[in-house]
Amino acid sequence: MFKNFFLKIGLVLCLATPVAQAQTPDPEMLLYCGITMVKPMTEIAQLFEKRAKVRVKIAQGGSEDLYQSAKKSGLGDWYLPGEPSYRDKHQSEGILGEFVTVGYNQMAMVVPKGNPKKVKPDPHELLRKDLRVILGDATSGSVGQASKHVLDTLGIYPKVVKASAFLSPDSRSLMNAMRKDEADLTMNWRATGFFPENSAKFDVIDLDTRIAKPQALLLILLKSTSNATQAKAFMTLTAAEEGQAIFRKYGFLDNKTSPGK
Repeated sequence: MFKNFFLKIGLVLCLATPVAQAQTPDPEMLLYCGITMVKPMTEIAQLFEKRAKVRVKIAQGGSEDLYQSAKKSGLGDWYLPGEPSYRDKHQSEGILGEFVTVGYNQMAMVVPKGNPKKVKPDPHELLRKDLRVILGDATSGSVGQASKHVLDTLGIYPKVVKASAFLSPDSRSLMNAMRKDEADLTMNWRATGFFPENSAKFDVIDLDTRIAKPQALLLILLKSTSNATQAKAFMTLTAAEEGQAIFRKYGFLDNKTSPGK
């Protein structure tokens, strides 16, 4: 049901587990997941599949692109954007239901291992003329939106955009560019620096929480779900300690975090 639609719109659709060879396939459920959260959500989905006897598919992409896909298709069970502003922005459109907080992410600066350019924990460093800087695109994903908010607070967003080598659509593309040595510095969700493929290559420079406030990760029930009981059970698992331990493993702050700290 989901495959042809996602091929048409160009989002990545993956199974949380390999396709099982069974005479009677398990029911399918669909999660629209911001790219930064795909790793923990895939692991949680695998647990849920075994217990609930369903198959969880994950459509991953930029948060705004994912929302528009859910709205256009009328399909799916959950939506997990990279920051809460997407719920605020789209709540009045009628497809988003109840939600649970499943953790927090926070903007940080990311540099090559060892911080060879001696970048300081200050977003004004993005304006240094000796650094190649890349930034998230605010029109496509949460990392760009959050970067814009931090830099707007400091009054430097237009200057940083102008000074950037290029804008990337999401957190994964930012890290890919860093791995290819296309930049010396980026702003990204801090959790991305703790992913296995990144932790040995990059350092995370944390920012003052008064500048970069932790952003709640809201797992939102879609009103298009055809199995509300299972959908809510998945939300409960993700928000409970078992799910939260998985989020912490991937560098996220858990849902007991005070966003003011």
